[in-house]
Amino acid sequence: MRARVLVVDDELSMREFLAILLDGEGYLVDQAESAEDALCRMAREYYDLVISDVSMPGLGGIELLGRIKTDSPDTAVLMITAFTTAEQAVEAMKLGAYDYIGKPFKVEEVKVLVRKALEKRSLVQENKRLKAEVQERFGFSGLIGKSKLMREVYDLIAKVSHSTANVLISGESGTGKELAAKAIHYNSPRKNAPFVAVNCGAIPDTLIESELFGHAKGAFTGAIADRPGLFEQAEGGTLFLDEIGELPLLLQAKLLRVLQEREFRRVGGGVSLKADVRIVAASNRNLEEQVREGTFREDLFYRLNVVQIRMPSLKERTEDIPALVEHFYRKYAIWSGSGEIITPEALHALFNYQFPGNVRELENLVERCVVLGSRVISLDCLPQNVREQRIAVRPCSEMEIPEEGMDLQAFLDTLERKLLVQALEKSGGVKKRAAVLLGMTFRSFRYRLAKFGMEDEDQDAT
Repeated sequence: MRARVLVVDDELSMREFLAILLDGEGYLVDQAESAEDALCRMAREYYDLVISDVSMPGLGGIELLGRIKTDSPDTAVLMITAFTTAEQAVEAMKLGAYDYIGKPFKVEEVKVLVRKALEKRSLVQENKRLKAEVQERFGFSGLIGKSKLMREVYDLIAKVSHSTANVLISGESGTGKELAAKAIHYNSPRKNAPFVAVNCGAIPDTLIESELFGHAKGAFTGAIADRPGLFEQAEGGTLFLDEIGELPLLLQAKLLRVLQEREFRRVGGGVSLKADVRIVAASNRNLEEQVREGTFREDLFYRLNVVQIRMPSLKERTEDIPALVEHFYRKYAIWSGSGEIITPEALHALFNYQFPGNVRELENLVERCVVLGSRVISLDCLPQNVREQRIAVRPCSEMEIPEEGMDLQAFLDTLERKLLVQALEKSGGVKKRAAVLLGMTFRSFRYRLAKFGMEDEDQDAT
């Protein structure tokens, strides 16, 4: 896209000269004869660069610069004048001008400064975009779901993000423990410092100490130079220790010392280094059980477990499945559209499935359907084990017909009404989703609501 430039000067000849010069360089150029005229144009049009004379009747160039940086801070500004003074240059640069050109100037000088000003503006814009992307990806938006259990997770993340307390995240594999850790980091004062993650179970015992704390030159065979560890790489930020339950006992003791003393030594090093690092740990194991078994240090457990966040399994929050399916579908589908993305039959199968792999498994299922070319996720694109699994209805062994007998229809009506209410609660009041939860058509669901006089209670849910 061609950059748009506004030239502001009260001299017509100067405006036209710069306009011809910049037009020849491929820029879209507009002209303004005064600062007031420039502000009017900028109210209607966005400019990537403004080149303004300093001395003009009425509002001067310095005042215009101040207004531009207030109203359009991303716009680059070059100041140009025949009367260059050190005071003016300092003032202009303080107000945010990219550079200052004195008349008479060389044509090539103007070309180079314009190009560099626009390049710097592009870099600033790209940096802002990447920061926004990181915030979007790893802020709360990285965690999908509005169920009660997920709202509790969001509340805890919001509370702990602004503290320095260590956090322990528990939950089954695939529930989003690393996403929660990133949400804590990117919503904390440390968000501009590194987020460093390591899976403690994926590194051999012989290498884990060097990986965490680094090593000094000559510490062991092959250590040909000093090497910083993950604690140094995460300085000022957050170190995420995933699968902390896999950490060997010897390393647990060394990690405990770092948490207590806030300092460590590289392997083979003789100098203690400070550790300004926040620890967020995670495990899919029961660490309290490991403590009882003697495979995890009790003192380390309590150091890490200042605040615990439990990530619920997908089968505990099935009401979030439709939102997750839509999120992953939008992530992987190359086609666009606002129509149906999953059939009721396929959604019902997902509700019935137990998801041993949790959210990660659901994402893989959606990606599979998209890769197979399915514009709508149907039963046919789901794996056989998902299509065929059904939740068994467990008999209630305690239920017996009382001696005095019972009204079976009244009992069944009570049970049916209770299930209708639960389905509406789980679906957030959305009747179509509630119908899917109960494995019936929307029409049948509406009939049953009317049967129990519940249709009016839920007027807004559709």
